[in-house]
Amino acid sequence: MGRTSNAREKILTAAQSLIGQRGYSALGTAEICKVAGVPKGSFYYFFETKEALALAVLDEHWEIQRGDWSRILRGGGEPLQRLRQLFEETEAGQRAGQQSCGTVSGCLFGNLSLELSNQTEAVRSRLQGIFDAQVGMVEEVVAEAAERGEIAVGDHREAARSVVAQLEGQVLFAKLYNDPRRLDALWRSCLAILGAPLPEEATAKVGRNRNEA
Repeated sequence: MGRTSNAREKILTAAQSLIGQRGYSALGTAEICKVAGVPKGSFYYFFETKEALALAVLDEHWEIQRGDWSRILRGGGEPLQRLRQLFEETEAGQRAGQQSCGTVSGCLFGNLSLELSNQTEAVRSRLQGIFDAQVGMVEEVVAEAAERGEIAVGDHREAARSVVAQLEGQVLFAKLYNDPRRLDALWRSCLAILGAPLPEEATAKVGRNRNEA
């Protein structure tokens, strides 16, 4: 009956925290169980291998993040503003993490892509699926903005892929320099990728139109 406890959730929570702080390879199951406060036997009851745990951590983290991305990108408001909100909430999350543990944690998916994508096919495939899903969600916004004439891109899918890559890269730099301000340039870079006017250019255009009127 003890197996019906929340031991699995404790293991997942501990593993995600430890992987975020130190990476996957350096962790052992004994340490994960110690932090989770569960006996080591519980680990192998719920997870056949450490790789199986990594996949479960990815799935749980993506379930939460997918809900956040869906709320933002598929919510109300203009498409580019929804995209900007995604960047702002990402930066806020990195700042909160730094305030909590003293360092910028970066992106769990990006961190594990760098560490494990050439070591385990199962993890690589899962990460690829997650990033493809992210690109798909951004692509919806890009297509909507293009239909409104707000951006100038030919291939919506590749533009969305570039936006996600820019986001992931800036988060990586924020982690590397332990400075979430590295994300400040993200919005301007995104506008450049999408062929949209920069804020000062848009303001100048409005001014010219008013003068011509």
